[in-house]
This record gives sequence, structure tokens and C-alpha cells, in this order.
Amino acid sequence: MSIFSNIFSSDPQKKDDKLSFNDQLNALKNLPEFFKLIWETDKTYTVINVFLRLIQAAIPLAMLYVGKLIIDEIILQISADEKLWDLLWIYLAIEFGLAILSEVLSRMINLYDSLLGDLFSNKTSVKLIEHAATLDLYQFEDAEFYDKLERARRQTVGRVMLMSQVLSQLQDIITVMFLSGGLIIFSPLLLVILALAIIPSFIGESHFNERSYSLSRSWTPERRELDYLRYIGASDDTAKEIKIFNLAGFLSNRFKILSDKYYLANKKLATNRAVWGTLFSGIGTLSYYGAYVYIIVQTVNGAITVGDLTFLAGSFSRLRNLLQAIMNRFSKIAESALYLKDMFDFFNIKPRISNPDKPKEFPKPIKEGIKFENVSFRYPNAIRNALSNISFEIKAGEKMALVGENGAGKTTLVKLIARLYEPTEGRILIDGIDIREYSLSELRNEIGIIFQDYVRFHMRAYENIAVGNIPRLTERDEIVDSAEKSLADRVIQELPEEYEQMLGRRFEKGVELSGGQWQKIALARAYMREAEILILDEPTSALDARAEHEVFQRFSDLIKGKTAVLISHRFSTVRMADRILFLEDGKVKELGSHDELVKFNGKYAELFSLQAKGYT
Repeated sequence: MSIFSNIFSSDPQKKDDKLSFNDQLNALKNLPEFFKLIWETDKTYTVINVFLRLIQAAIPLAMLYVGKLIIDEIILQISADEKLWDLLWIYLAIEFGLAILSEVLSRMINLYDSLLGDLFSNKTSVKLIEHAATLDLYQFEDAEFYDKLERARRQTVGRVMLMSQVLSQLQDIITVMFLSGGLIIFSPLLLVILALAIIPSFIGESHFNERSYSLSRSWTPERRELDYLRYIGASDDTAKEIKIFNLAGFLSNRFKILSDKYYLANKKLATNRAVWGTLFSGIGTLSYYGAYVYIIVQTVNGAITVGDLTFLAGSFSRLRNLLQAIMNRFSKIAESALYLKDMFDFFNIKPRISNPDKPKEFPKPIKEGIKFENVSFRYPNAIRNALSNISFEIKAGEKMALVGENGAGKTTLVKLIARLYEPTEGRILIDGIDIREYSLSELRNEIGIIFQDYVRFHMRAYENIAVGNIPRLTERDEIVDSAEKSLADRVIQELPEEYEQMLGRRFEKGVELSGGQWQKIALARAYMREAEILILDEPTSALDARAEHEVFQRFSDLIKGKTAVLISHRFSTVRMADRILFLEDGKVKELGSHDELVKFNGKYAELFSLQAKGYT
């Protein structure tokens, strides 16, 4: 272990992903891809930004040299018998022009940084949304994936400054080259002193930036938990439970304990950084004044002019500040590039479920139906199958009901039909063709699913319905027709702004609906779909038995000729299906019509009888 590792050790009370200086250098490999994204964001803004910085980089040397000329001219005029002002005024006018130009360039650079940064943030946010949509459902159910997603989400806005930092770095390096040329001409020794002034500080900053990144990365799961606690502790979605169960103290205490741990870890690191940063800054200041003394002695001895002294002192001071900024910024750029890697790592995640090379055309209409052949499925990291050796067939135009106790595999089964998951074993056929041979988008376009945990979009009423078939967003007649079919039109007609009404209370003038009202809105999405296969996965659980029966009866009447799957715990409702599949522990327990299963007198008949008694 190096001496710097020993003296800087911060032991942040948490495991961390230790990253070496080489790791930081390797992280810079992300910059070409980063600037490729910036170039693709807006080529004109990028070119203008770089051009302005190139001009700005030459101004410091020009101003210092003009300042030298002014000082030398003033001293010359002091000792002259006849005062000649013309050259002095010209020098002053040039310096004034350079100052104005520098100010204009700085503001224009800031403007283009801001505009380009906003566009880049928007572009990467859109790219993140689009990429996330291509990934598999099981990936969103994995904690490690969520950590990557969280880090990537932060980078879409957090890396905007990186662009400005790298461009500023290049600008300052060019300025350093100009200023260094001046120092080499007058006194190469000053460059040696300059190196002694900045190297220790650079090593220190590199170390602490690496430690900061390691700490932040290793605490990603805890920061997600803090965000979650902060959300549920103050949200309209959880307010009732928080009050009824008196959870405020529990949640705030849990938040305090976790946040205090992170605070203490970060405090120790920040304290060490401040202490060693002060020490290295002192070394830099001492080196600067050593160089200043050397320049003064040279001036007093007549080796250089007073103008040269101001030029050298100014150049050395600017070089020291610039190199210090470059070194520190390098560490920050390396740190940002490490974070940038998180974003690219997320974009490099590939879905396992993908389109076939030569997809087959989806049948419209479906002629044979859906067939499960020895299908088994196990969730990642699960110890047993959710479905085991399932084989059955849903005929074209048939209404199949899935029943069974919680955890029997009903929802998993319909997710497999839509290829939200892939079977662990076996295959699923539509009209005799494995669904993996169809285009993913075409397959899903022909499957309309309303899940029990449907999303309550905080959008306008018409938009909430149109999400069922978003290309038809502007087709108001179809939206209204779908609302009438689901009985959502009665809900919407009572709203102040009807179809333009904002639903949910997240935004201004939003109106919250009851559970049953939301379900009618969600059901309207199914009617918007115009799909070959329609699936209702207990979307009416908030309705009473009579209302659910009415909805299912209406659904049954309106989808004549469509293949449908209905999931419900209420056996009195599913009896209207053509056939009923009873699942138990991920296996087919019974299959047949309601009358056939009652006559069979098995598990379905037993549970149906129990429910019937509950209504007598």
C-alpha cells in the first residue's frame, strides 16, 4: 500500500468498490462516446462552443503581454523629457478591447454550454426511457438492476457539467501552452517550481475523488431506500396507512438511522479531504512566493524589466491557478467519467427477449388459437417453479377463465403469452407457430392486457384511456366509444372538464377517483386496443360482485369473435366463460366448462360452493 493510501485512509464505515488511479484513467475512455452523444445532440452548437473557447484560450497571454508593454511604456515616459502618449493609448485601447472580448466570449460560452447541456440532458433522458422500454420485465424485478437504473437516471442530468468541464479543460490546456512558452523564453526554472507547487495537490484530489465515487457507488441501494422512505413518508398514496397505523415515527426513525450512517461516512471523508487539501494548498502558495521572490531579485539586479516582472509574475500566477484548476478538474472529470460509465453500462444492458431475425406475420384473425406445450417457468433466484409442465389450449374466439388461489400462477401465465417472460421449458404457440417467431411489437400490439395493478396515470382522462392504443391518441370518437363500453363515460361526464380533466392529485386541478372509477378508466384501455387477444387480469377487484358481473358480462358481449382470457377470484363471474382452467401450485388442476367442473365435484366445485354460501 502506498504512503498516500495510508495517510489518506478514511475508512468510511461501509464496504466500497475500491477504484485505483488507473481505474480513473480507464474511465476517461468513456469520453469519446460521451462527446459523440454531444455531437449528435447539436453539431452547430458544438462547433460554435469549441471555436469560442479556442479564441478565449489565447486572450490571457495577450492581455499579460499588453500589460507588460503598458508598464514598460509608462516607465519609459516617466524618464523621458518629452511625453509621447500615442503608443500608451494604443496599448490601453488594445487591453480594453481584449477585456471586452473576453467578457463577451465568456457569456457566449456560458450560453452555448447551457443550451447544449439542456439538449444533451433531454436527449439522454429520452434515450434512457426508450432503452428501458426494450428491457425485460424480470430485469425490473431485480435489485441490482434497479441500482444500475438509479445511477443511470442520475447521470442524465448530473453529467451535463462534464461537457463544460472537459471543454474548459481543453481551453485551459491551450492557454497553459501559450503561457508556458512565455515562461520558457524568460526563465525555465519557473516551470520546475510550478510543478512542485501542483503535483502534491493533484495526487490528493485524485485520491479523494476516487474515494468519493467509491462511497457514493457502494451506497446506491441505501440511497434508493432513503428516497423510498422520503416518498412513502409524505405521499398521498400512503397517507391513510401512515395515519391509521401511526407509522410516522417508525419511518422517520428508520430514515434518520440510515441517513446518519451515510452522513458519518461522508463526514470522515470530507474532513480528511479538507485537512489534506489545506496542507497541499499551503505548499502551492509557498512555491508561488518562492518564484515571486526569484522574479523580484532578477528585476532588482537588472536582468529583466519591470514590465517583464509583471508579465512573469502574472504568467506564473495564472499558470499556477490554471494548472491547479486543470489538475483538480482532471480528477473531477475522471470522477464524472466514472459516473458516466454507469450510464453507458445501463445502455449496454441487453434484453434476453428479442425479435427473431426473420419474424413471421402475426395471424389476423387468429384461426386456431393459443397452445401451451409442457410450459414451465421459474423466476430468477426462485427456489421452485411458478408454473410446472403446463399444457392446454385456448381455441380461437374462446373465452377462457383462469382461477385459482393467490400464487397459483395465473398472472405469470398471461405474462408468458405476451412474452413479458420466456418459458424456462416448453413453448407457446399461436396458430401452430411458436410465439418467439413473431415480431415482439406485433405480438404485443395484438394482445390487450389490463392487469390488477394497472397504472393510474396522472394525465387527462382521454389520455388515460388512449394509452391502450397510443397511436389513436387524437381519435376522440374512439376514446369516447371505449369509455362508453367500459361504463367510464358515466364517470367522466361527472368531472368538471370531462375528457380534458386531469386525473390524480399530483398536478394542478387534478381530481382523484375512487378505486372503482379508476378501474372503469383502465378497462376502457382494453376496448381501445382492438387486439386479437384480450386479457383481463382481475382488473375489477375493487368492484362489488354485482358490478364485476356486469362488467364481465358487458365485456363478453362486446368481444364477440375475439380470443379472451379472464382472471377473477369470483367464481360466480367466471362461470360465463366458455371454459375454466383451475390452477393450483403452478399446475393444471382442472379444465372444463363451469357445468363440467361442478359435475366433476373437484376442487373448483368445492370452492364455488363455499363462495355461493357466502352470498346466501
